[in-house]
Amino acid sequence: MPRHTTEAQKRIGILGLGMHVPEKVLTNADLEKMVETTDEWIRSRTGIQERRIAEPGTTTSDLAYEAAVEALQQAQLDPKDLELLIIATTTPDMLFPSTSCLVQQRLGAKSAVCFDLSAACSGSVYAMITAQQYLLNGRYRNALVIGAEVLSSFIDWTDRSTCVLFGDGAGACVMAPVARGGILATDMGSDGSAAEHHYMPGGGSKHPPSHSSVDQRLHFLRMNGTEIFKLAVRRMADSAKRVIEQGKIKPEHVECFIPHQANTRIIEAVVKWADLPIEKVYMNLQRYGNTSAASNLIALYEAVRDGVIKKDDHVVMVAFGAGLTWGSLLLQW
Repeated sequence: MPRHTTEAQKRIGILGLGMHVPEKVLTNADLEKMVETTDEWIRSRTGIQERRIAEPGTTTSDLAYEAAVEALQQAQLDPKDLELLIIATTTPDMLFPSTSCLVQQRLGAKSAVCFDLSAACSGSVYAMITAQQYLLNGRYRNALVIGAEVLSSFIDWTDRSTCVLFGDGAGACVMAPVARGGILATDMGSDGSAAEHHYMPGGGSKHPPSHSSVDQRLHFLRMNGTEIFKLAVRRMADSAKRVIEQGKIKPEHVECFIPHQANTRIIEAVVKWADLPIEKVYMNLQRYGNTSAASNLIALYEAVRDGVIKKDDHVVMVAFGAGLTWGSLLLQW
């Protein structure tokens, strides 16, 4: 996307993308040896065939750093000139300092203002919209947004209902004002009344780390898959329809639809509900599983890299996560 614009025509677009996933591949066949499940059961219900798993000692900031380096290189932006750094994650290296500050240090981005954003699987979309607002009001000239997760550290590998779903990875984008294209419309929402359907009880002030919390396995994520399915379909479809309407285009004019990569059944239902053509959907969850906040940016990276998204294409990104949270954006490439 072109990099220069006037104040009157200012929109925020993407100058560079990056991604990084661990080398280790965990297949459905591998999971068959760990829990009572089968490759056929996992594929038929989720569409996932394999996922990437970080080696012990690998942190979220490690994955985020690698994705960031590639995105900055694509954007031809020196880290010392970076002004804003947002990392969306639910698996930070530690509660504090923020993972963004750790990545800032490794990048040498000494001038960047840094913070983490927690919106679970909606994280990268939330973070992109947040960065867009700072850039639109002129507070910062550029931003690096990263979605990164090491979910394998928080998975109960004896729980077959959750351990088959998730993987590790990071996606990143550099954002700045552009002369054409860019973000055309955004939408965000939350519903705390449904928080009980997807959460991790331990580790915070409610259930701080203790022998008891470990014995009760409170430090692993928990999910009511049935309820999440119903809520995710409706919220993501409605959000996608809103940004399409705000952008004053029709569903058939969306060249690429990038939903949160959680489950093929959810994605198929969202597409039907939102009146979007199924052939416009980009999916890579078969290779990576659900990488939470990294999901949308990893998918965007691969869709651009593989030529699925071309100049001037309209792209809708939509996500849904614990909170509950949801968000979407329409951009022109």
